[in-house]
Amino acid sequence: MSDAAQPTAADVRAAAEAVKAALDRHLAAVERRSGEDDPAVYEAFNELAVAAEEYDELLYDRYDEVTPFEIPGGEDTLPPYTGPEEPNALSVLIRRDYAVAEPQRLLAQAGRVAELDAGRDGAPDEELRSETGAAGSVHAALGVLFGEFEPDEIASRHKEFGLEEGDSTLWVTAADEPSEPGEWLETPFDTVDPQRVVCRFDVSAVFDDDLEDDLDDDMAEEVEEVDDASDADEALTDGAAEPLEEADR
Repeated sequence: MSDAAQPTAADVRAAAEAVKAALDRHLAAVERRSGEDDPAVYEAFNELAVAAEEYDELLYDRYDEVTPFEIPGGEDTLPPYTGPEEPNALSVLIRRDYAVAEPQRLLAQAGRVAELDAGRDGAPDEELRSETGAAGSVHAALGVLFGEFEPDEIASRHKEFGLEEGDSTLWVTAADEPSEPGEWLETPFDTVDPQRVVCRFDVSAVFDDDLEDDLDDDMAEEVEEVDDASDADEALTDGAAEPLEEADR
């Protein structure tokens, strides 16, 4: 922010008052909560997040200071639910990412599947080699495996297929009526209304990394405490040795 656009002390004070008012509204919404997913609580939470972020930015720009707390921004939370209380239809959207960690294992598994299919259908050897990607075609092998197994089975057996799990997400959305056949097939996630998402579950290595970092910090603090205690014991021992030596003399 340029000097010309620096906020005034009055701007910062007004932002602080907005945070106080948002805190009061949030507490009042929580006290009046009508259920676990009360939209009034979500709305008050998001308003508090916006007010706190605005205050934090103005405080930093004006005084080069930050707040001692952190509230997740609105983009990290679901907006208030505005869908039907008794949905007549649901959509479950799932995305799972994988890395091809062992291509040869993938090709071998696809080959076995294709051989079983060939035994049932009597497919000739040349057609079998084409289907399994025997020339080293990973994309053909993926087509065979995902054509044979359900996504949930691949998720539970991904290591057998030479795959490594990445991020995944599952969204449950509510609708008034089922969608028309073929309506959303080309862009399945583009038709989602965020305010009709009933619940969402994300799995990511980022969360594991955050947990590991917290555990590492806790362990480091414990080690420092042990080292400090050891130093203190040594100091006490050294200090107690001198009078004993004098007594000996």
